[in-house]
Amino acid sequence: MTNDIPTVYVRGEIRLGQLLKLTGLVENGGEARAAIQGGYVSVDGTVETRRGKRLANGQVVSLDFGDHVESVRVESQDESFTP
Repeated sequence: MTNDIPTVYVRGEIRLGQLLKLTGLVENGGEARAAIQGGYVSVDGTVETRRGKRLANGQVVSLDFGDHVESVRVESQDESFTP
């Protein structure tokens, strides 16, 4: 069930590469770039290859590590947040 997915609260806008680093799913920007360009990252179930993709409130980002998948949900604390 989607309630099992951890939520990451952000203020304003966040991009895909930034979120991966913020959540600790990757250690640095190089790892983020490699994971995204390698097709291991999805947003709401669709593979995303743009590191600069702006994430919307409520979107779920998943990283496929091969033996398991880790996911996080983006929630904005700013009501004026629109990507």
